[in-house]
Amino acid sequence: MKPLFALAFSSVLVLQGCVFSPGQHLDPDQFKKGAETEDGTVRLMQITPEMLKGELPSDQGTSSKQELLGFKPEAYRIGANDLLYITVWDHPELTAPSGPQQQLDANGRLVRPDGTLFYPYIGNIDAAGKTIEQLRADIAKRLANYIDSPQVDVSLLRFGSQRIVLSGAFTTAGQVEVTTAPMTVVQAIGQAGVDTDTADLSGLMLKRDGREYLLNLDDMNRPDSWLHQVYLKDGDQLHLPYNDQKKIYVLGEVVNPQAMTFKATSLNLMDAIGTAGGIRQETADGEAVYVIRGAENIATEKATVFQLNAASPAAFALAKHFPLQPQDVVFVGPAGITRWNRFISQLLPSASVIGTGAAFNR
Repeated sequence: MKPLFALAFSSVLVLQGCVFSPGQHLDPDQFKKGAETEDGTVRLMQITPEMLKGELPSDQGTSSKQELLGFKPEAYRIGANDLLYITVWDHPELTAPSGPQQQLDANGRLVRPDGTLFYPYIGNIDAAGKTIEQLRADIAKRLANYIDSPQVDVSLLRFGSQRIVLSGAFTTAGQVEVTTAPMTVVQAIGQAGVDTDTADLSGLMLKRDGREYLLNLDDMNRPDSWLHQVYLKDGDQLHLPYNDQKKIYVLGEVVNPQAMTFKATSLNLMDAIGTAGGIRQETADGEAVYVIRGAENIATEKATVFQLNAASPAAFALAKHFPLQPQDVVFVGPAGITRWNRFISQLLPSASVIGTGAAFNR
């Protein structure tokens, strides 16, 4: 029965070899600049010094920087729901009509929703849109008809007309009132606090007047950072996204395959492989290091597969300069002998069954 067993074993070997090729792999020879797969849905590219120069995005933030730095805060303008404290020196009946023993707010003057406030002798005053100095001069001028040389001072007890909204991965998200003291992006963030464990520091978004400006909070502590010069104004929205969707998947012949999140500007290919414990030297194909990058709309755009020939350690100099994007898949393919060994390990159970059957027939 031995010839019968040998024939059966060979048949199974051929049959299983035709059905599948164990282990995922691509042919590194396919990766030529501009090449595509047969169906035209995937673009194949080698990671080379020339590719890094031509493919990596350049700085597109120059115009945004100029626009944001071009805004300079003006003097605070009074608005609805602001509470004012108006002092007329030597006239306590006007300064504190409820009596000096009352709380300061009790003697405040609230700006109505229509932007006006009432003041004794002179009646309704249009306050909204005026600076503190303009309102002070207006009140003094109108009081001069009733008081000789009135000395008037105006201050704000409570701000309620202008605000900035902070949302996302802030420790205390919510509204921040705009005050007479100009506030920068950095000051607003410092006041709200950042949840550094869950925040995507590179994704800070400033929404202003219907436009969106992407800011990099990760750059804040760098010498050339300009965020501390960006002033906020009424209606601005700051959104700091969470990093739960900012994942890179490292699979294949690495020590610790995993999905890893990152919260800084970018994660380069070298960092990703290093975080996964490095390439398995005994099973990996050094030429088969791939980055699979999907398209936003697969129906109209091509996905891209980048290939790094890491057979030489010098290739990691390129990996260090290749930035990954969220949802990228880093795949390290198995060596040819590894695929063969796995094929044999999957084949042995079938061979064992055939051997048992042959022994039974004897």
